[in-house]
Amino acid sequence: TAPNYVYDLKFGLSLLSENYLCFAAVIMDRYQEQPHLLDSHLEWMLNMLLKLIRDEKSPPLLVHLGFKFLYIISKVRGYKTFMQLFPHEVADMQPVLDLLCRQDPKDTETWETRYMLLLWLSMTCLIPFDLSRLDGHLNSEPGLNREPIMDLVSAPKLDVKQKRLGDFLDWTLTTISQASDLTMEGTVTLDGALQSLAQLFKHGKREDFLQYAPTVLQCLDQKKIAESSLAMLRKLGVKVVQRLGLTFLKPRLAKWRYQRGSRSLAVNLAQSTAAGKVLDAKPELESGSREEDYDIPEEVENVIEQLLGGLKDKETIVRWSAAKGIGRVTGRLPKELADEVVGSVLDCFSFQETDNAWHGGCLALAELGRRGLLLPSRLSDVVPVILKALTYDEKRGACSLGSNVRDAACYVCWAFARAYDPSELKPYVNQIASALVITAIFDRNVTCRKAASAAFQENVGRQGTFPHGIDILTAADYFAVGNLNNCYLTISVYIAGFEEYTKPMIDHLVSRKINHWDGVIRDLATKALHNLTPQAPDYMAKTVVPQLLSMATGMDLHGRHGAILACAEITHALYKVGAEIPVISKAEVLIELLFNHCVWICSLQEAAVSALAALCEEYYQLQPGVADTHMQEQLVSQYLAALRSPEVLTRCGCALALGSLPRFMIHSKLQQVVAHVHTHTYIDKSFAEARRDAATAMARVCVTAGVCAQGSPDSAVCEKNVTAVYEALLDCMNDYITDSRGDVGAWVRAAAMTGLLDLTLQVAGSAPELLCQRMMCCLAQQAAEKIDRYRAHAGSVFLQLLHSTQPVVPHIPHREELLSIFPPAESLNWNAASQAFPHVSQLLRLPVYQYHTLLGLAVSVGGLTETTVRYSSHSLFEHLKGIQQDSAALLQFGDTLLRIFRDNLHNDRVSVPFLKMLDQILANSCFELFVSQENHQDLFHPFCVELLSLCKEEIKKSKDIQKLRSCVAVYCGLILFQGDVRKKILVQLMMLLCHPFPVIRKATASQVYEMLLTYDDVIDAAVLDDVMTVLSDTNCDLTTVRSHRNQLCDWLGVPRPTVLAKVIQ
Repeated sequence: TAPNYVYDLKFGLSLLSENYLCFAAVIMDRYQEQPHLLDSHLEWMLNMLLKLIRDEKSPPLLVHLGFKFLYIISKVRGYKTFMQLFPHEVADMQPVLDLLCRQDPKDTETWETRYMLLLWLSMTCLIPFDLSRLDGHLNSEPGLNREPIMDLVSAPKLDVKQKRLGDFLDWTLTTISQASDLTMEGTVTLDGALQSLAQLFKHGKREDFLQYAPTVLQCLDQKKIAESSLAMLRKLGVKVVQRLGLTFLKPRLAKWRYQRGSRSLAVNLAQSTAAGKVLDAKPELESGSREEDYDIPEEVENVIEQLLGGLKDKETIVRWSAAKGIGRVTGRLPKELADEVVGSVLDCFSFQETDNAWHGGCLALAELGRRGLLLPSRLSDVVPVILKALTYDEKRGACSLGSNVRDAACYVCWAFARAYDPSELKPYVNQIASALVITAIFDRNVTCRKAASAAFQENVGRQGTFPHGIDILTAADYFAVGNLNNCYLTISVYIAGFEEYTKPMIDHLVSRKINHWDGVIRDLATKALHNLTPQAPDYMAKTVVPQLLSMATGMDLHGRHGAILACAEITHALYKVGAEIPVISKAEVLIELLFNHCVWICSLQEAAVSALAALCEEYYQLQPGVADTHMQEQLVSQYLAALRSPEVLTRCGCALALGSLPRFMIHSKLQQVVAHVHTHTYIDKSFAEARRDAATAMARVCVTAGVCAQGSPDSAVCEKNVTAVYEALLDCMNDYITDSRGDVGAWVRAAAMTGLLDLTLQVAGSAPELLCQRMMCCLAQQAAEKIDRYRAHAGSVFLQLLHSTQPVVPHIPHREELLSIFPPAESLNWNAASQAFPHVSQLLRLPVYQYHTLLGLAVSVGGLTETTVRYSSHSLFEHLKGIQQDSAALLQFGDTLLRIFRDNLHNDRVSVPFLKMLDQILANSCFELFVSQENHQDLFHPFCVELLSLCKEEIKKSKDIQKLRSCVAVYCGLILFQGDVRKKILVQLMMLLCHPFPVIRKATASQVYEMLLTYDDVIDAAVLDDVMTVLSDTNCDLTTVRSHRNQLCDWLGVPRPTVLAKVIQ
């Protein structure tokens, strides 16, 4: 049918159009960089497309497609060039306007058509005829007088200006007043209205628009465009305001402006060789003709105020437009008023202003200088400001602001090079040259480095007075400064060879770069100082190093870091060049430096500690082995006092510092140091790192002091203090504190084990009679525990002491048996549970090691890690299997178990895994010998009686579900013991059947159910089914459970538990 055919035709045409458009866009986009290559083809492409568009038989879709092609060409070549090719004869006016009127302004698919028609119409409006004469539709309908459409098209024409300019401005101002920038429609409306005003006041004659300017300015003031959140509207507002300002002022060229005569590069270069000969023609500012006096309208002050406000806007496009407006308006002001504008611009460089104001101020100064409106008399005020702007950098969070300010300052220097005679800038040449060189090689931002290089090149060419300009440009050209490492480490060394730049470069690195927020810049700056040291060794040694020392003790973290690195690099460089390295007269400064970094920066602690020892060796010995008592007292007291700091890093740093002191510094102070450090090794829930470092420090101090059995406790480890030292380290091995990070006490245990190794080897070599035998037992316990890393560390220390030959460690209990278990030639992987536990479990045969080894195994067997539990329990049961028929060994093992349980009552770290281990031991019938002895002698075996008592005490008032469930399992395992003990166990189980926690009631019922199935002699077979039925019903409330429990007590032949009444006193 016809409708379907039309639909299919439209669909096919639209589909083809999209494909052709994409194809054309790809082809045309290749010419984006060099669009002028299209110029020879523009005319035939335009004519071909216009022929298609003018054809009345062309369907609307085809017309729109033609305009889309025209838009693609216009976009690539530029509309200003392309629109000039449109036909603009009188005959074209009416068809173009008719076609434009037929377009739907709300159709978003055909905006390219309306865009190109407006461009075409703007060309046809330029015909030199009264447009009203060309209107062919004055009376298109009978009896209706229509308003001529042509009068509304173009304001610049004389006829339209006379009739419609006022009405158009009224409509524009009304639109601006009523539109809102909070909606998309209002934003578009404001954008178009402001652009039209800007173009009108830009291209229109001043005489025609002067009468409307105050009204327009008043409307813009009331609308407060500057407060809009949209940057484009604020930019257009500034643009309109500056055009209004130019309308208020007469168009004249200020005669007072500075004019540089010759702009030839050849002339300027010739100037540098012709001494004292000035070739530039510069008019005399004072002797020029006097300006014509005229009144400045009051509105100009408002305009300048708004433009100065625009310099501080947060968007660059607004600031740039305001800067150009400042330059244009100032060029029409008298000299005195223009100087006030310059002063207002300089106010933008206050320390209270933001980086936006600094950037806008730089742009404005560049515009004023480029236009000759910044007189040489103002250079003394402007140059210092620009030098500050070249190094402007404001820290904000993890980054900084100011790269745009530095880039704009480079633009100012570039503009000054073109604007001023060399003689005017001569007093500031060295300052500007040094600042530009510093920015070109040391700025973090590559854009700023390249901008500074370009500005330096412009000054070398235009001014011809920059020191060594050509040589520097050869090394630091626009492309060479692109590599940051090359700038800092290579180019800087070459430029520093010219003495005019050496000290400014060094001073900049010290003041601005070694305290930079970026660690890479700090590192490069210190390396650059190292490379620059040969250029000025005396200046580095006498001036720079003292500055760095004061910075190293400041509050700024980045500054301290950079100062320390710089001190090291400069000192190394001074040493390499053979220069005299300055002796630090006030060593307290360096001590404070090391102290601060010992306590605050973890990554520098070890380095600072080692440096402290070297410093003491160098400066605090009156003679070899004799300390400066004043500095000794000051240093030791400072560190001991800081051990009480509430900051954990402070405690850590001071403890490590005490441990690093050389022997002469702790002579006569050993007892005091050991006592204070020992105080801070006490087990506490906080300061785990401090306790770790205190244990390390105690061992280091004792090793440094040496061992002498009959010596003084203030000077050496002797029989009077060795016990306290060993006890302190062994106490640290019982540190099992945990927090959100886990077992942090393991850090302390590891440090204590390392300290024990160092101290024991020292004592064994000097006074073996002072050794402590208990340390081997404690190491055996650590070697049997669950954490692989620390088990391996303990095993390594244990074997080093056992196998040590230089010196041999005497008095080790059961040395021969230990050597048979751990042969010297055998390699043992302590991290692997499968290798460690079979060897460790053999220590259970040795009475001295049995308690500590079993204590460590209890934690491993009752742990959570599957591999550790499997291999540790297997090794334990292998040992128990070997002593099943040895009643003495089994009794000793049982006594050790009870002692461990007794010593660790209510210690959940041990008691919970211990109960799990007991459950496994009882489940494997490892105490079957005790049961047979009890039945044979018809007596209670003391093991089960005491174990039952300890279990009752452990779970008394406990709410730990894991502990309660483990204890239930142990009770069910103890049921194998008969007699009154069994009845007591059953009473405990019956009580747990009515526990307040449902999960415990359910677990107890389940365990008792399994226990009755396992041991058939516990209850009479006649009631067994009833008992099982009751135990299976666990969903009852507590009252019902009690009645069932009492029934079970009757069946089991045990007394019913009774609830004790609370006694009220």
